[in-house]
Amino acid sequence: MTSSRVVSLVPSSTETLLALGTDVIACTRFCEQPQLRHVGGSKNPAISEIIELAPDLVVLDREENRVEDHDALVAAGLNVFVSDVTSVDAGMRVVTDLADAVGVSRADLAELPLPVEGPRRTAAVPIWRRPWMLIGSRTYGASVLDHLGIDLVAVGDDPYPTVELDELTERCPDLVLVPSEPYDFADAHLDELRAAMPEARVIRVDGQDLFWWGIRTPAAVSRLSEALAS
Repeated sequence: MTSSRVVSLVPSSTETLLALGTDVIACTRFCEQPQLRHVGGSKNPAISEIIELAPDLVVLDREENRVEDHDALVAAGLNVFVSDVTSVDAGMRVVTDLADAVGVSRADLAELPLPVEGPRRTAAVPIWRRPWMLIGSRTYGASVLDHLGIDLVAVGDDPYPTVELDELTERCPDLVLVPSEPYDFADAHLDELRAAMPEARVIRVDGQDLFWWGIRTPAAVSRLSEALAS
């Protein structure tokens, strides 16, 4: 068991650190760990509270957290670990990286399911509405779907592009995968997507399995594979 006291500002890392047996003394309110102290959100952490806690390590992520918060923590003399996860392989590797950073035994991860073979399908994955926003190709979620034999419809190079529904209609995706987070899509929103893309299957999926990486990655990929095959 580690003696390191850790503050995690990344939900995926918080889940992974706890699974590794780490002493997580605080996390964000988005980490879904009500038993732990909360120090703000990923984008607006309570920097002064974190400094007062004097943790041995603060865990951040390049995409989840802001550069200015990273710099403020470093300037306060705290040790900071920054992950950068944009692929399934990186999502698996970060478990070892975190274990090394906090000085615990590396976890024996379950094996990642083999990539799906056969004809590939296309999908659009909305994560916001007004404006409609999708996940793009340079994201962890895109890498998970690629592993499952699914290509995202092309909408530019932005990792999270905004689009109009008629743009998606023109691209004719096979699937529209609607995650449970970060946006709370209602049934009426799914009906709106079905009306815009009547040839596509509109499927609700677990947003945590699609976007949270680390200790959950192998099982999450398996669950998503089953959900898309049903």
